[in-house]
Amino acid sequence: MTGNFLKLYVPQTAKHDGKLLYEWLLEEARTLGIPGGSAFRAVAGYGRHGKMHEEHFFELAGDLPMMVEFFAEEAAINLLVARLQAEKISLFYVRFAATAGTTAPD
Repeated sequence: MTGNFLKLYVPQTAKHDGKLLYEWLLEEARTLGIPGGSAFRAVAGYGRHGKMHEEHFFELAGDLPMMVEFFAEEAAINLLVARLQAEKISLFYVRFAATAGTTAPD
């Protein structure tokens, strides 16, 4: 299957409509018919502002980014991006055409 891969970078504690933003994204994508999505928390990184963020053992509420990823047909990804724009949610993302499949023989 060919389609689009979309990775969004979301602040870990950011909220929208009373929900954590990464949870809201997963729910919206499911509502739009995107067949699957995943959210991952970073352990370290820096962004466009150059500030280093790292996970520490005793840290309770970090400021590390969440990565939320989707793979779907281009039209479905377009709908999700349009939904974010309509909600005025500003996020950095990476998007590219990709091919998906399984390793199982046919």
